[in-house]
Amino acid sequence: MKTAVHFGAGNIGRGFIGWLLSAAGYEVVFADVNQRIIDAINEKNEYRVILANEEQESFVVNHVRALNSEVDKTQLIREISKAEIVTTAVGPTIIPYLADTIAKGIKLRMITEQPLTVIACENMIGGSSILKERVYQLLDEKEREYAEKYVAFPDSAVDRIVPDQQHEDLLTVTVEPFYEWVVEELPDMTLAPKIPGMTYVPDLTPYIERKLFTVNTGHAVTAYFGYIKNIDSIEDAIHNEKVLFIVRSALEETGALLEKKFRFSHREHQEYIDKIIDRFKNPYVSDYVIRVGRSPIRKIGENDRFIQPARQFVEAFNETPKALAIAIAAALKFENPSDAEACALQEAIEANGLEASIEQYTGLKPYTKLFEKVKESYYELI
Repeated sequence: MKTAVHFGAGNIGRGFIGWLLSAAGYEVVFADVNQRIIDAINEKNEYRVILANEEQESFVVNHVRALNSEVDKTQLIREISKAEIVTTAVGPTIIPYLADTIAKGIKLRMITEQPLTVIACENMIGGSSILKERVYQLLDEKEREYAEKYVAFPDSAVDRIVPDQQHEDLLTVTVEPFYEWVVEELPDMTLAPKIPGMTYVPDLTPYIERKLFTVNTGHAVTAYFGYIKNIDSIEDAIHNEKVLFIVRSALEETGALLEKKFRFSHREHQEYIDKIIDRFKNPYVSDYVIRVGRSPIRKIGENDRFIQPARQFVEAFNETPKALAIAIAAALKFENPSDAEACALQEAIEANGLEASIEQYTGLKPYTKLFEKVKESYYELI
């Protein structure tokens, strides 16, 4: 049986990528640091995935085992040296820490000429490219030549909502029925892993930005405005007329940008926006606004779901995107005592002032129209 190594045995790893890899005929080796999950996987060698719909369809994912990526690093390197595919679902901030293990796995497999595909399945632009850069820093010239010939790092765009959940069985995971896994084509597609549910495309950028600027932007706007209005769940928030209005307004702005930039059909993109909003309304995947809104510093970063489309909107239309500016302001007001980033953001605003914090965390420069609109909106929000 072919082997796939997947970093991240959390809900996305088990309920999305791991599920598809197993269904494609791979033995999936999960790498994680949560020993409880690792032990449970190795005890049962299978787990259950439930679709978040009225039917509550259930699937058993088998041919799985797990390694502790810190304790069992030597064995993990051996697994990478034999694998056909390595995937990740660990979060953008963790990606750089995987480079050492992957680099050592590549070095160990140099005695073979078997191709390896490494795909970062993260909510970020260019995740695999960033991982490749970190890995290559740890390879010498001969090893890089080998990697260029036999190891591919295609970027990908992934989309599946996994709600906050509790199950009697630690490994059981509930996921929404909808999913999308788009991967850029390899230089030699005859070497590309064939995985039902994965779609290869020649240019990934439109799919990454469409997802990031619609799903991620819309989800975050729903969370931050739900928080401002003291609404607990995403489902209740998106059913609030005022929240829905600002969400749709923000997605109209990102939509205008995407249509102009990638020549998307206006009708088809409006249908895509409607589909995304309907997904937020799904009562079976509803999540808490404080969980969806967590890590606000990352979300308002200059390469993420708010600032990137807002800046590109300014460049494309020479106008200030009002709804996106208001959304950024709402994110700046997000408070959650259990979220380190939310606490750090509020402490920075208190200690250094709003203007300095906007510049520090968003990269926007004072006196630009977008900066001023964010600041103005912050003081207007109740």
